[in-house]
Amino acid sequence: MNKVYYLSTCDTCKRIFKEINLPENFEKQDIKTNLITENQLEEMHRLSNSYESLFSKRARLYKERDLKNKELTEQDLKNLLLEHYTFLKRPVFIIDQEIFIGNSKKTVEAVKQKLHG
Repeated sequence: MNKVYYLSTCDTCKRIFKEINLPENFEKQDIKTNLITENQLEEMHRLSNSYESLFSKRARLYKERDLKNKELTEQDLKNLLLEHYTFLKRPVFIIDQEIFIGNSKKTVEAVKQKLHG
């Protein structure tokens, strides 16, 4: 399965899609209009081994709720990820059962390498 979880209003996601030359056969899920399910989140967790790696500390709600001053367990992170789409670090690519999370240069290069060799 080749899939990407992203936000269609995110300029960074759009730039990355263009930069990596995203293949047409990729399944794209806009997480704002098509929320992630618990099964999808658990699949991401299985591939990444942590909810923390999927969690965006840049989310506005993270700051508004003062979550940085709370000790969040993996279960707390899972619940927050399911509660609001902005907590998911974006984009999340799943390519041949390998997961790539976020928009760092290193991650984008790894996605390009995986897709185009």
